[in-house]
Amino acid sequence: MAIYLNANKSLENYKRLLNMDYFVDKSMIIEKTNKLINTASNYICITRPRRFGKSSVANMLSAYYSKASDSKDIFDNLNISKSGTYREHLNKYNVINISFNEIPDNMKTYEEYINNIINELKKELVDSFDIKHIYNSDSLKRVFEKSQEKFIFVLDEWDYIFTNNLFEENQNDFLEFLRNLLKDQPYVALAYMTGVLPIKKYSSGSALNMFDEFTFLKDRMFGQYFGFTEDEVKRLCDKNNEMKFKELESWYNGYLTAKGIKIYNPRSVVKSLQNNHCESYWTNTGAMDEVTEYLKYNTLEIRDDVIEMVSGEEIDIIIDEEFRAGQGAPRTKEEIYSAMIVLGFLSYHDGYLRIPNKELMKEFEKALKDKSFGYVSKILENSKRMLKATVNGDTKTVEEILHDIHNSEIPILQYNDENSLSCVLTLAYLSARDKYRIEREEKTGKGYADFVFYPRRKNDIAFIVELKKDELPEVAIEQIREKEYMEKLKKENEDKKILLVAICYNSKEKEHSCKIEEF
Repeated sequence: MAIYLNANKSLENYKRLLNMDYFVDKSMIIEKTNKLINTASNYICITRPRRFGKSSVANMLSAYYSKASDSKDIFDNLNISKSGTYREHLNKYNVINISFNEIPDNMKTYEEYINNIINELKKELVDSFDIKHIYNSDSLKRVFEKSQEKFIFVLDEWDYIFTNNLFEENQNDFLEFLRNLLKDQPYVALAYMTGVLPIKKYSSGSALNMFDEFTFLKDRMFGQYFGFTEDEVKRLCDKNNEMKFKELESWYNGYLTAKGIKIYNPRSVVKSLQNNHCESYWTNTGAMDEVTEYLKYNTLEIRDDVIEMVSGEEIDIIIDEEFRAGQGAPRTKEEIYSAMIVLGFLSYHDGYLRIPNKELMKEFEKALKDKSFGYVSKILENSKRMLKATVNGDTKTVEEILHDIHNSEIPILQYNDENSLSCVLTLAYLSARDKYRIEREEKTGKGYADFVFYPRRKNDIAFIVELKKDELPEVAIEQIREKEYMEKLKKENEDKKILLVAICYNSKEKEHSCKIEEF
């Protein structure tokens, strides 16, 4: 059975995807790849974070193009069947499908790894095309040439040895292997390559400079085919008939393509629909401790930005260079952010950087608790006291905690701008996010409430927090009542106590005051 050449594995994998209740048809990407076959633009590399459907698309392309597959019955029922080029390319090519993350346990060196691929490819080519006069000295490229056939290459997880820090001394050798195999070769009808990291550049160019790259940050052609679009998620919610789109949106929305299309992580959406429950499904599939590790590379320089983003703010910053395979550990603020964008930990669009959604927000909250963040981690340790003091009406403790945060050595928490008080409140109540759905600047009643705390458990107390600078707490309480900020909370907490919380800061006295009333 073939492993790489016209193997049946991709078709079987794609059939399993089709059998899922929450399948989304991404087959129209084939119309775009069809146009590239046997042209000067037939080398493409598409990179996306983990779990954004890269391997699913790779399996689909192999199943569609491969001569060894009879996939007409499958693709006749997909969107691509409406394309004018559909039948012209269906099951018409020899397909080489390699997933570079498949490394047998007994292979410890780069030579063993790459020679295993080379020798297997040679064997399959010779057996399939009855190639004569093959010598041990013949390169893999030479064997392809002797076949006198055209091939479509589908290369998945191309950057596996880079993302996993394998064979570091031979990583450039791997790039040269791909270049020698593919570049300017007449047997290459199409080379489709995908992974997480953009292609490594060195000197003035790249060993793989024949590839057109379509990255998470800059792709304007293939963006809608990786991840689920908002309309696709809405249709899946309608099919589920139990999960509300608004709930999925709050958990998983937040990524934008370069053209501004909203994109959701497919794994997280599908798992939440299967389980009728939202949680961090994507982050549980890989080493999400990477968030903490990346932030540690330059904690002091990025700490204030992270506090703002955890508070729900965007960071205005220009990120021009993308983090690439083999680049080494990022050090500057821009390098760290670029790496986190490429990996999907941060969302970046039109010059603004932010934490994309609740799923990733939880990872950043966890990262801030690391001791490398100094006083921030101490603040978070005390956040349980803040919640307990609030629901118990203990205004003195609330004031003391806020005073301690304000007196920290962290500049952004010293009220130098209008966002600072909100940042302080976000950190002070961070532990409350486990028990409450916290909405900032929420439209309710006759205005916008600063913070609304919706309890996730029926016995917890709901409350509203209004912030004021250089005003008395009574003014803030009166505003809550007058503008009827309690309206939404009343609907969700009928016949239950609701707390009205006023937190004020006196800039002359540099003191906080708090007033808590029951509604």
